[in-house]
Amino acid sequence: MSNEPEAKTVIDAQPASERVDDRPISSPPPYPGPPQSEPSVQHVHLIPGTVTVTHPPAVVVIAQQMGPEPAITVCKTCNHQIVTRTDQRPTMRTHLTALLLLLLGCWPCVCVPYCVNSCLAVDHYCTRCGAYIGSYQY
Repeated sequence: MSNEPEAKTVIDAQPASERVDDRPISSPPPYPGPPQSEPSVQHVHLIPGTVTVTHPPAVVVIAQQMGPEPAITVCKTCNHQIVTRTDQRPTMRTHLTALLLLLLGCWPCVCVPYCVNSCLAVDHYCTRCGAYIGSYQY
């Protein structure tokens, strides 16, 4: 007997329930994830006395159009699908309409623009984390 360990041969380590046609099932290769974008580098021949500034490409975020009622959307802060919470607030149009009514002598009607939906803006907030989602103005 020698001191070397005995070599064991493993023919099939997977159970028979995972095999199809007496061949082991192999898992697909791992997903590499989204491509990592690196800032583009431009090679420029510099002329003495000039300054060259390069900027990375701009990222454009398109927001979902909100309405006056609560909307179903995905919160960009907590990444959950939610129904937004809405709050109405007066806008500059509300204050200018009230001022115009006051200047025209209709001072008893000054509070009307604060009660009319078309003079108010509607802000949408996430019901889960409270983040601002967007706003709607009539």
